[in-house]
Amino acid sequence: MAMITADPKDVPQVAHFSFTPEYMAKVEEQIAHYPPGRQASAVIAVLDLAQRQHGWLPRAAMNEVARILDMAPIRVYEVATFYTMFQLRPKGKYLLQVCTTTPCWLRGSEAVMKACEHAADGETFSVQEVECLGACVNAPVVQINDDFYEDLDEASIKKVLDAFRRGETPKPGPQVDRQTSAPEGGLTTLKGE
Repeated sequence: MAMITADPKDVPQVAHFSFTPEYMAKVEEQIAHYPPGRQASAVIAVLDLAQRQHGWLPRAAMNEVARILDMAPIRVYEVATFYTMFQLRPKGKYLLQVCTTTPCWLRGSEAVMKACEHAADGETFSVQEVECLGACVNAPVVQINDDFYEDLDEASIKKVLDAFRRGETPKPGPQVDRQTSAPEGGLTTLKGE
């Protein structure tokens, strides 16, 4: 099982990181949102861009972010280690972030987590247990990269993961017959005009 943890001590690091021209243009766009001398305010956005380019945040990427934003490297490390959205070790192509807090747990997140753990191989899928993803009404919920998959059970998460394995992108959102957080099966009141 490929579980993601925050402790990067045992992770082999890359020797060098630099932004591609495409990503550097995005970095400059983020920095431009702040007044001169306040470019450090873009640290979260620029770390996110580094992670999107590289797939995770090695120290070389954090050092490059520090150089670009004229920050002490330790300040960048503090941000990267504080926020769980930053991955400090390599991960699979798809990061499965499984909510296991009370609403999701009550609706069966243990079975969803087991299915995700079984699928995790470190290359295609990595799994991470997370705190509330804020979609409790549609529990259980798994965030896969940037998208939420909701109203899951063991069978439906397996279907979602199988689709990713085939190179397809399953439709995010509820995996049952409901629109956003409306009741399953459709509206029950206020049906008229």
